Amino acid sequence: MPDALNVLLANIKQIPDCNLYGRVTAVQGMLVEVGGVQRRLSVGDRCSIAARGDRKLTCEVVGFRDGRALLMPFGALEGVGLGCKADVIDAAPVVRPTTAWLGRVINAMGEPIDGKGPLPDGDVIYPLKNNPPPAHARQRVSGKVDLGVRAINTFLSCCRGQRMGIFAGSGVGKSVLLGMIARYTAADVSVIGLIGERGREVQEFITDELGEEGLARSVVVVATSDESPLMRRQAAYMTLSMAEYFRDLGSNVLCMMDSVTRFAMAQREIGLSAGEPPTSKGYTPTVFSELPKLLERAGPGLHGQGNITGLFTVLVDGDDHNEPIADAVRGILDGHIVLERSIAERGRYPAINLLRSLSRAMPGCNNDDENTLVGRARELLSAYEDMAEMIRLGAYRPGSDPKTDEAIRYYPALDGFLKQSRHEQASLADGYAQLAAILQGSAA
Repeated sequence: MPDALNVLLANIKQIPDCNLYGRVTAVQGMLVEVGGVQRRLSVGDRCSIAARGDRKLTCEVVGFRDGRALLMPFGALEGVGLGCKADVIDAAPVVRPTTAWLGRVINAMGEPIDGKGPLPDGDVIYPLKNNPPPAHARQRVSGKVDLGVRAINTFLSCCRGQRMGIFAGSGVGKSVLLGMIARYTAADVSVIGLIGERGREVQEFITDELGEEGLARSVVVVATSDESPLMRRQAAYMTLSMAEYFRDLGSNVLCMMDSVTRFAMAQREIGLSAGEPPTSKGYTPTVFSELPKLLERAGPGLHGQGNITGLFTVLVDGDDHNEPIADAVRGILDGHIVLERSIAERGRYPAINLLRSLSRAMPGCNNDDENTLVGRARELLSAYEDMAEMIRLGAYRPGSDPKTDEAIRYYPALDGFLKQSRHEQASLADGYAQLAAILQGSAA
């Protein structure tokens, strides 16, 4: 009863004392100028514009110019003209999730889009733009998460509360890898954000990659590429808010977002429309200030809470892993998994380049034997790759270098160890056991 009373009081507080409204004074590109209430608005506030045909269009304030508020819409601008009424929305954007949302697909507004009926509202309000837990009060990263992918479990072990980036160009296997992880992970709950995804691929990912088993313990947030930049950006915020809800219930949450690059592109569109100056590759300054605000929300929770293990994909432009967004995200996260096109072209999936990938938290979560085992395997792979061109051309003479000879002997088994079918599950313990079996006697 007290909880219901608190919810009722919170709802009453959100009822405005009076209704404020202005009028549309100009429409240019994706921007709507509103006058009359500009002194009562600030950046991030929202208005509802009454478009023709009794259509209500929600917009967000993204800036001010010449004494007018600049609004960007969440939907299409058709039907919006001069003089249209713009009502100020006092309530901040929030979501009220419950555990009944598991197994459902929602949009950036928290509305169901899977045709399974309405979603129940929970008792607790979660703001879409939330602050991360205080750094000094957070738990430490500890314990490993079984992600079900042998190469990651063994060579790039992910710890509970760690944040990892998956860096790859288009068509190298990011979605398949995410689907495998979501289907086979040992995490309690998965929250998956498909940001700026192709509309055709959404159902394919949910049905083929995620499957019924994975969907049953997941919440999927979708904003397709044809939706407005505000919707794509808000879908990323919604994904983290959902993960925070399950974290506060004490769950070990796996939060996956595909992709952070499309979130950055949406923020770039918003910033350029509002008049921000373009900087590196056209990205505006707010892109690089919003990225850490978003990504820092993942990680370990406060003492007594669960944690959010984050896997964020980065779509590298032209396979350039040093482009601005990849470089910025790599500096924020606790590790990176690099998928390489040349490995995929050789037919090895997942196409992970282990020598360019790193899990910063892994050494502290592993015991000494596991670190020694992985270090030895990395040495052999590195020795082989250093001479790979000469070996393939037949220019290397066996016996020239003992270390290279040993690497050549073990490489086929190690390469086979890294391969994994999308329908194959691999556990943490099995991965280390198989690697140890491969390397038995290698020290000699």
